[in-house]
Amino acid sequence: MAKNMQPVLKRCRTLGVSPAAMGYSKTSNRNPGGQRRAKKSEYATQLTEKQKVRFVYGIGEKQFRGYFDKATRAEGNTGEVLLSIVERRLDNVVYRLGYASTRREARQLVNHGHYTVNGKRVNIPSYIVKVGDVVAVCEKSCSNNRFKKLKEDDAFVAAPKWLDRDKNTLQGKVVAIPTKEDIDFEIAEHLIVELYSK
Repeated sequence: MAKNMQPVLKRCRTLGVSPAAMGYSKTSNRNPGGQRRAKKSEYATQLTEKQKVRFVYGIGEKQFRGYFDKATRAEGNTGEVLLSIVERRLDNVVYRLGYASTRREARQLVNHGHYTVNGKRVNIPSYIVKVGDVVAVCEKSCSNNRFKKLKEDDAFVAAPKWLDRDKNTLQGKVVAIPTKEDIDFEIAEHLIVELYSK
């Protein structure tokens, strides 16, 4: 995947994404999109929505297109199925369980093999979890200071309702398929569908 070296907060401002959605606590009362042209073309609006999702989840264009094709073949609303797929990526699940402070950090921790899915070590950030899957910190990694601190930390982030987390054993279970309401930032998925349907 091509690595985007652009500063995160600058990219957030360009795409109109709140830095909080990226795991950064910097908040601003200003419009996150900054001062832009008043009128955007239809194509520009659709492209921005697609780039926003790709940026937040850290997905390359080819892989994102693959997710869209998979969502098109699945039953149900294509846009909502697409968001459900990207939300169930292992790196995102690790972030949403509170085992990493940002999605980028979660991706790195998954790459380094710190997590298991149903007892098997998985080091692929794009691994899609299913309902009933148990994501846990590896036994070996539990002795790591970083994960010891997670057990003791009281300021644990609240997991979304589609995930069930056990703080004491540092494991979480996927109890449902995530819906659009479970996503932690605003997204108009119908614009992405319109863009790819041209």
